[in-house]
Amino acid sequence: MSVQDNPYGGYAVQYGDNGAPAEPAQDAAGAVKDTTTAGFAADVIQESRNQPVLVDFWAPWCGPCKQLAPALEKAVRESRGRVKLVKMNIDEHPAIAGQLGIQSIPAVIAFRDGQPVDGFMGAIPESKIVEFIDKVAGAGGAGQATADALAAAQEVRAEGDLQGAAQIYAAILQQEPENLDALGGLAEVLFDAGSADNAREVLARAPETASDAPQLAGIRAKLALAEQVAELGDPAALERRLAENPKDHQARFDLALIANALGERDQAADHLLAIMKADRTWKDDGARLQLLKFFEAWGMADEATLAARRKLSSLLFS
Repeated sequence: MSVQDNPYGGYAVQYGDNGAPAEPAQDAAGAVKDTTTAGFAADVIQESRNQPVLVDFWAPWCGPCKQLAPALEKAVRESRGRVKLVKMNIDEHPAIAGQLGIQSIPAVIAFRDGQPVDGFMGAIPESKIVEFIDKVAGAGGAGQATADALAAAQEVRAEGDLQGAAQIYAAILQQEPENLDALGGLAEVLFDAGSADNAREVLARAPETASDAPQLAGIRAKLALAEQVAELGDPAALERRLAENPKDHQARFDLALIANALGERDQAADHLLAIMKADRTWKDDGARLQLLKFFEAWGMADEATLAARRKLSSLLFS
């Protein structure tokens, strides 16, 4: 059976006798706190070596920030010590947000073992916040079994076994047909295997209310980029244009899209950063906006995203 067949078997998701999550530990003291640029290393980097730390980048003038904050703080406190929340006012302390390339708020970045590992942007419902916490910190019982299966899928996928990953994601969906992590994962595996149409079919199974879910944002962005790249033409011709005229930003922009489609993420980012360095006004800051789309498609914790964010921060804030 090929990956394109959308297999629905091959991995048994094991649940406990009662199927219920284990009772979490009692709420830890100081689950929510504010931090500063000077305190970030201790409050976030060091503390994330003990348990995951969510960093909420916000500002007093931001309406969605005010909408997100109560639900986020409630979900963190009810996690009973599985995660901590650190809040950073970017008006008073802009440096860290700049270094991470945060361009829109509210933005929540999860740190674990001193490194950013995941995140989301915008005011999402409390139920999605709880899902995010479970993803970052792990859940008990049935939730832990699903989390373990998702981790196994990621592991075999990283090893290049796309069919094995697809089977695991499909098995999870047998138990939880609307599990967004599994839907997104299966769609990405199918896309990586060269079956964009099947990836779209998987995405079509997602609930209508999940159209903007962060778990699906990456594969939606990949599909959109693939459609965009298909219309770009011959990369060799673009290279010749750029050699003849280094200020041909459109040629460089198209090469960035092609490099991304070929998996050359660092090169794709460097092309866009070069345009920004030469002319930030080109197409109404189009190079930066495209780079942010790449970040969304690659994932906030991807090495290429993190490296490009550092370069972007240097370019914008140096």
